[in-house]
Amino acid sequence: AQKFVLPQKVRKFANRGLLVNRSLIKLHCMSILALGTRNALVADAHGISVVHDASWRQAYSGLIPYKALDTMIRRRDANWWSRAIQNSTRVMVLEAADQIVGYATYGPNRVSALTHDGEVYELYLMPEYQGVGLGKKLFLAAREELARLSMKGCVVWVLEENQSAIRFYRNAGGDDIAEGNEVFNGKTLNKIAFAWS
Repeated sequence: AQKFVLPQKVRKFANRGLLVNRSLIKLHCMSILALGTRNALVADAHGISVVHDASWRQAYSGLIPYKALDTMIRRRDANWWSRAIQNSTRVMVLEAADQIVGYATYGPNRVSALTHDGEVYELYLMPEYQGVGLGKKLFLAAREELARLSMKGCVVWVLEENQSAIRFYRNAGGDDIAEGNEVFNGKTLNKIAFAWS
């Protein structure tokens, strides 16, 4: 893990000793936090499932019908993540103070009509760690892994109504190259593909 100086947005709460998330994690007045990305281990399955649950509920409540969203979240419990990691699914985690606070899944591009070799399938952070530059760190690490695997270019699919994700990928330099849709319990949602060469 490397040392990372917390952004001002987080430091102002930490310096006052205030709680900065619903999990009541205290930053104990720290301004430096051990932070790193690495490939996931089976032992990380529970931590990943916690991030998945919190981040999906925050990102998709009100967008994806409740029943469909709840089913997708419950399906991906710690056992599901453990099996995925054992079956060589590429999962990267972001750790802060020995706690998993984010994850990314990545691999070959799943849409043959797009010329990019790689795809970041998922990138999620605990809500309280969003907006301070950690998503960018995780995204760049996932893209570096794709490049290390000789996958040229990268694509990411985002629900069109998820404006915070749209802003994130536009700010990361992604080009809007394709559109598609997903159906959740009869509700059709448009999605956009962003790409990097």
